[in-house]
Amino acid sequence: MTAGTDRLYYPDQISAIRVMRILTVLTLVLWTLSAWAKPEVLEFDNAAQEQRYNALIDELRCLVCQNQNLADSNADLAKDLRQKTYQMIKDGTPDDEIIGYMVDRYGDFVLYRPPVKLTTLFLWIGPFIILLIGLVSLVRVIRHRRGQALPVPDQQQREQAQRLLHGD
Repeated sequence: MTAGTDRLYYPDQISAIRVMRILTVLTLVLWTLSAWAKPEVLEFDNAAQEQRYNALIDELRCLVCQNQNLADSNADLAKDLRQKTYQMIKDGTPDDEIIGYMVDRYGDFVLYRPPVKLTTLFLWIGPFIILLIGLVSLVRVIRHRRGQALPVPDQQQREQAQRLLHGD
């Protein structure tokens, strides 16, 4: 028994309680460390530059995360690409040149909406092809099942079903 309580703790309970306390303290420490993280602070000459920057980093894909845009990604490459975008906007580079630079360097994959051309054609029509294959398969399965009659149970199977239903 522990001092000051009437409760009896077994050794495995004490070790589990210690582990939980340690995990709680570690969680709290790591959670407070996130408060020290420094957000990116970028200064623009005007609101139009900031809007252009935000529109571009929303449109460009993080090549590391692949399912996030540059604005949402914390990958080092995304940070570098955001910084490059910021610098190009500060230098007065037009949006189409910034996008052209990114595409020349990283390919059409950097764009969330790649252009329709021969190399990206499958990206555009692939989902429709997969949907069509799925619909054709579904129709074939339904037609195949309609053509099959359900098997009629024989006398022994009916008697067994009756016993199961009546609990005999």
